[in-house]
Amino acid sequence: MAALSPDAILLTGRVAVVTGAARGIGLAIAEAFAAFGAHVAVCDRDKPQAELAMTLDVRDQVAVEVFAQAVRERWGRVDVLVNNAGGTFHAGFADTSPRGEQILIEENFTQVTGMIRRLLPMMPPGSSIINVTSSEAHQAAPGFAVYAAMKAALDSLTKTLALELAPRGIRVNAIAPDALQTEGEAGVRERMLARPLPYDPVRVPPLGHLGRPCDAAGAAVFLAGELARFVTGTTVHVDGGINAAGGWRRT
Repeated sequence: MAALSPDAILLTGRVAVVTGAARGIGLAIAEAFAAFGAHVAVCDRDKPQAELAMTLDVRDQVAVEVFAQAVRERWGRVDVLVNNAGGTFHAGFADTSPRGEQILIEENFTQVTGMIRRLLPMMPPGSSIINVTSSEAHQAAPGFAVYAAMKAALDSLTKTLALELAPRGIRVNAIAPDALQTEGEAGVRERMLARPLPYDPVRVPPLGHLGRPCDAAGAAVFLAGELARFVTGTTVHVDGGINAAGGWRRT
């Protein structure tokens, strides 16, 4: 087999779908994919910008089907799917209503399975699915119990689909970001700081500084292309060392 060349990092001509791409990590991933040569289709509740962009709620399965059909008509296939859309709010488990719990489940898990089901028939051998989870998928998360449980479920789904889809030549991996400077991250941290909590919610990663959305985009570019052709069923932690540190915190 020929050695990899610098061109292996490029995504030239590939069709990539990114959900939740109007801002933050999703926007950074969509922009990076385009910069590396991919055709990019995006969706978000806020108006996104891309070669093919639709404003929709990923929990709306009818709207998702319209989006999938638009991608099918434009390119006929999907080479990369990034399930980035998701969200949460800070509340103790006992204070989370059944309706609030259902919203978290739909927003962070069932919309992902729905998107995969709709786009999978368009994914040829060599395709890549990338699920954006969170460091909370791998540790306790007081105040975010249901959200963390859904991210953990997504991590499990990633591993299982990696095995189920391996015979089709489709790779499935995850990115678990944390401590990145995004609008959502800042909002959650501010709400946590406004409450007296029995633990310190401010986490400085071992690297000593916060990351940026483009750091997650770099991991996505790697997992999407030929450089990761033998990588499946794994999670790339883009968190400055938080997952490795466990309970240790840098002051």
